Amino acid sequence: MRIRKYDHNFSRRAFLEKTALGVAGAGLLSPLWSSIARGADMSKVYPDELTSIEMYTKGKIKAGDIITANNVEHVKELLDPVAYHQVKTMGRRIHIVEPVKDVSSLYPAEFLEATLRNKGKAVLGKDNNVYTTDGKPWIGGVPFPEPKNGIEAAYNLTLSWGRHDYSQYAVRDWDIDPDGDLSYQYDFVWCELNTTARTNGDIWKGKDDLLRYQSVFFTAPNDSAGTSFLSIWDYDQSKFPDLHGYIPAFRRVRQFPTNQRFEPLVPGITLFLSDAWAAGDPLLTWGNYKIIGRQPMLGVIGPRNFHGGYHDNWEKPVHGGPKDQTFFDTYMEMVPECLVVEAEPVGYPRSPVGKKRIWIDVRNQMYVAYNTYDRRGEIWKSFEPHYALQSNDKMTRKDGAHPAWSWSSVHSHDLQSNRMSRFVQAKSVVGGYQSHYDGTKEDVYNKYLTVQAMQRLGG
Repeated sequence: MRIRKYDHNFSRRAFLEKTALGVAGAGLLSPLWSSIARGADMSKVYPDELTSIEMYTKGKIKAGDIITANNVEHVKELLDPVAYHQVKTMGRRIHIVEPVKDVSSLYPAEFLEATLRNKGKAVLGKDNNVYTTDGKPWIGGVPFPEPKNGIEAAYNLTLSWGRHDYSQYAVRDWDIDPDGDLSYQYDFVWCELNTTARTNGDIWKGKDDLLRYQSVFFTAPNDSAGTSFLSIWDYDQSKFPDLHGYIPAFRRVRQFPTNQRFEPLVPGITLFLSDAWAAGDPLLTWGNYKIIGRQPMLGVIGPRNFHGGYHDNWEKPVHGGPKDQTFFDTYMEMVPECLVVEAEPVGYPRSPVGKKRIWIDVRNQMYVAYNTYDRRGEIWKSFEPHYALQSNDKMTRKDGAHPAWSWSSVHSHDLQSNRMSRFVQAKSVVGGYQSHYDGTKEDVYNKYLTVQAMQRLGG
């Protein structure tokens, strides 16, 4: 017989105490980051009830089970409110799998190496931007592995969205209306090029005054092909990005106002620029950041969520909703400790968003759930990411010398209109564009990240 040293309420009490005292360090049995540096697994850091859903639910749910409306109450506190609603009322099913114990599988390898190498070198300046201890722009990796407050936690998301110096995502999107019908289907390409906060600490082409170039351009269907947007981000997070857009019907590039970040990119889609990585706007255009809690969660983070090798274009089976096509099949697992962070859009007086709430996995400081609320305080949207190390029994996709890590799919659910946009990072989309993380394989800047590129892609 095994005697349990820690009962179910131990972690609850410990998390409440850490939140009340503002304790920064992650881990309950031993410091998380010391264990990561030693390569130790999570059993050394958290009690069993936080690494085993069977222990957490006292045997009611175990790995291999499927969460449905019939048993979702057992894990209600481990889901964000929208995910719970989807299972309880919309026919969503969630597969439960054994949790990841090796934290290195939750990062791109080079980004983790930069995080370990640069730990302790980030500071908040007087202007509330992030600098190294010698006053330079950030040099790569998570700047605050053990955030002391909400603003530090938010910087971990903001400075390097996809955690590669360059990311190019070939995205296939399906937009499902409230009746469960497919109303729109889009192919688009999303590109991110960091000029600072790069994994090797260099500055891209000397542009230390910028953080990133980011573009999105649509390739299908024909009536939307050529629609494109380009955001140029200052390093100073109090400044709004320059936002340029090309609309094929007008055959010209125009500059958009900053509040355009809270509107659909194209008809029918629920994706806003503001949604990206739960940090789609410059950090200091939001404010009142605060950590409101710590808790375990269920997150879609493991390799079962990569479908390369099982589908030619890495697409996923679907289910649920009125026509059985609203949700992707997803595989969730226990995330032992999440920070719960809230913020308000202080730089956008006309923003329809009143606040956002983000659940952040402390092990890689990446969000696992994200809800926005309207000005009345009602939940508006959920943006649920699905991550995976891109390696399974069919194939391994490399990022340099290591298996690649990235997001694999997203549920973007407008709860108030009950419209769902679900999209995958596909192998390729119409136009022949492919997903990859190598900014040296072509001149990505001139090809995808300038105003001239927007005109050319739109033509």
